[in-house]
Amino acid sequence: MNASNQNMSQSSSGTAPPEEALAIYVKNANKSFGVTRALNDVSFRASFGEIQAIIGGNGCGKSTMAKVLAGVLKVDSGEVSIMGHAPTTPSDARKMGVAMVFQEVMVADEATIAENLYAGADSLWAKAMPNSEKVARSRVLMRKLVGSDVDPERLAAGLSLGVKAWITIGRALLSEPKILILDESSAALDFDSTERLFAKIRALRDNGTAVLIVTHRIAELIRICDRATVMRDGKNVGVLSKSEITEANLLGLMAGKTEIRKKPEVSSAPVLAKQVVLRTTNLKVWPDAKSVNFDLRRGEIIGVTGLEGQGQDTFVRILAGVAEPVENYPVAETGGTGSAAEVRDLQSAKANGIEFVSGDRKREGILPNLSIFENLLSGIYPKHKFGGKLNLINWPELEGIFNFEVKRLSIKTGPRSNLITSLSGGNQQKVLIGRAFSLSPKILVLNDPARGIDVGTKREFYQHLRDFAAEGNSVVYMSSELEEFIGLCSRVAVFRSGSIFDTLTNADVDPRLILAAMFGQTRGSNSAAIAADAAQVTAPRARDTKTSSAVTQSVPPIRIVAANDAPSSKNLSVDPSGRPIKIRYF
Repeated sequence: MNASNQNMSQSSSGTAPPEEALAIYVKNANKSFGVTRALNDVSFRASFGEIQAIIGGNGCGKSTMAKVLAGVLKVDSGEVSIMGHAPTTPSDARKMGVAMVFQEVMVADEATIAENLYAGADSLWAKAMPNSEKVARSRVLMRKLVGSDVDPERLAAGLSLGVKAWITIGRALLSEPKILILDESSAALDFDSTERLFAKIRALRDNGTAVLIVTHRIAELIRICDRATVMRDGKNVGVLSKSEITEANLLGLMAGKTEIRKKPEVSSAPVLAKQVVLRTTNLKVWPDAKSVNFDLRRGEIIGVTGLEGQGQDTFVRILAGVAEPVENYPVAETGGTGSAAEVRDLQSAKANGIEFVSGDRKREGILPNLSIFENLLSGIYPKHKFGGKLNLINWPELEGIFNFEVKRLSIKTGPRSNLITSLSGGNQQKVLIGRAFSLSPKILVLNDPARGIDVGTKREFYQHLRDFAAEGNSVVYMSSELEEFIGLCSRVAVFRSGSIFDTLTNADVDPRLILAAMFGQTRGSNSAAIAADAAQVTAPRARDTKTSSAVTQSVPPIRIVAANDAPSSKNLSVDPSGRPIKIRYF
């Protein structure tokens, strides 16, 4: 396939859509930020009644394109038409029927859910509707989106990242848009929430809405999209119709190669020793939850997952000293001498070589008023100083570390003195990962660290983690993307109701069994213990095989289907309450 082929089909039928069906038309658009050319002579079109993806590597210009269409940015040159008009401000775009959900979860923590949902709905002189009606409508909407009752008068500050993401999506849906733009909107959602989002997107398409999805998740866009526009280095390098949207075609266009090597088969990182470096004993995440007994061994990469709001997010934050348990603190034994120390806060975590990377970079990661250079190296200034009380900084050493991390993580930075907010979301996340690596930790606790990172960089990141573990370090990797665990983690702890419901090892680290555990369908250990000796992890014993067999026999077969491939509920699995489970491709 020619990576620069501009003769790719322009719709799912292989022909250009009729002009009257066009919702968006962009021709020869250019946009630069200083010396960085974000859009380079881009042409693009989207039609009503279709779902189109914009995909590409980090820094390729896809988010810039989305912001141009939403009136947030103006092009330097070229033509941009939204239903025949050119938006110059976000207000103009909204009046035209354009709604955008941004990559960063934009929620005011000090406001209620209802106030966040209706932010901007009122004019200076009048309210769109009475507050009581806003609250009532918010309650109904959030129940549909989240899948459970949510108090619309609750402040947003204490909500999970997933619920906050639903607020931003709900805000866009309330405007009843003619054009909906979603920039990495499923990144903060678990798979069950993603299924509800996809169902809503399909309903909007069927009602004539033009839906644009900016994403890195290839498996998702293969299922949901009617067309895909691929961008590379600020250029549109191809448009794929439904039948042409395959992983090979997408990666070929993204990388500029006509052939893509098959993804190598890899086994999970071996555990180097029986030495426990981090453990919990009778730790309680919630007051009414079961205790959690957890062991992390030297050289191990262990996965943590669960449905939204099952306690896994709080647990990994407790391990990193970011949050406090209800009972009993984690204990670190990273010194190699057998001495143990409780992890009570960030200071004690750092003293024991534990570093944390959050997927919520806006709240818990970036320092928006500092440069790219300062963000990446902010944690190691004290280690690279000289001059005694003068506290002079050794800039040559810091520059060497900065250049090394930028190169190995393929961070597209532009001038390093630029504010970190000048980078794309994916590149911001890479800076945070580089910051953690620069601190030379012994244990990395990662909370959805690959959110917003393109597929090529993810693979490189996984290899960096394997190398990190091979050096005798350890990783706790929390994610809602189950495919991330395959070939990376030797064990996966599945949370349910605030404690570990089941633990899967080696060959059992499989999407089917993980999903079954997430919905409480497996027997497994069904305990809070995750301790296992190194022999169990590296070579499953016979009893592990029996357990796997028993699980397979006791769990109804889970077919992995797309929603539009399921003609009836008999093709779907069900949770214990009998509710159908729609499961994404892996």
